[in-house]
Amino acid sequence: MKKWIKKSWLVAMGLVMVLSIGLAGCGKNNDTSLKKIKDSGTLVVGTSADYAPFEFPIVKNGKKQITGYDILIAQQIAKDMGVKLKVQNTEFSSLISDLKGNKVDLVISGMTDTPAREKQVAFSKSYYTVNNYLLVRKADANKYNTKADTKNAQIGAQQASTQEDIAKAQTSGNVVTEGLVTSLTTELQSGKLNGVVVESEIADNYVKNYPDKYAKAKIKLTTPKTDQHLSVAGRKGDKKLMKQVNKTITKLQKNGQMTKLLQKAQDIQAKYGTAK
Repeated sequence: MKKWIKKSWLVAMGLVMVLSIGLAGCGKNNDTSLKKIKDSGTLVVGTSADYAPFEFPIVKNGKKQITGYDILIAQQIAKDMGVKLKVQNTEFSSLISDLKGNKVDLVISGMTDTPAREKQVAFSKSYYTVNNYLLVRKADANKYNTKADTKNAQIGAQQASTQEDIAKAQTSGNVVTEGLVTSLTTELQSGKLNGVVVESEIADNYVKNYPDKYAKAKIKLTTPKTDQHLSVAGRKGDKKLMKQVNKTITKLQKNGQMTKLLQKAQDIQAKYGTAK
């Protein structure tokens, strides 16, 4: 009797193990994220095109289109998949919701892979390391040197961004948020804002293209290590898609094209400007 019970128990355990392995295998096969895009022939990428030179609108041959560093990277990702790229423009604060709601396949929009966002979505390896500055009017270039200098100042930052967190933690001003960075810089020039916290490439871009209007304040803003890396966002279950994204990023970094794409984006802006 004992032998029969022991044998039956071993058989039952064996069946459980077989079923577990089978179910695990089915789980892996259920990831059709990459196949769906290849079958459809189109990769849909969400972005907020108000962040030159990362993403911005231009008019080329009479037609408005979105381009920039992030978009050029997205084009390479789509090319490596053998599909066309479709860019869907929306406000930055809506991008993760659009991704989780299956309105887009990926998000590439100057987005940092913060711990809070990592709870909601998956991120690729980093393709760019950021620093942040306080962008001010040219006349105020020497006005804001310390945190104390920003007391009572109106400080702008993009809504739901890491720049909003930095503005709140590292300035003493009243933080004002908007959905678009371009709206903030317009309000800066009109005098409604005294400064706008933006990523270094964005600040440099404004100073370079509008040297008589903008300057970087001398106040030192620290970018936390958790907020320093720009990455492509995808859904947590889309592991095969994210693996393909990492493959493209790694290739661009190894062959030196990543740096060239940023320069290309800057050249495009210099040639066409930024459309409204």
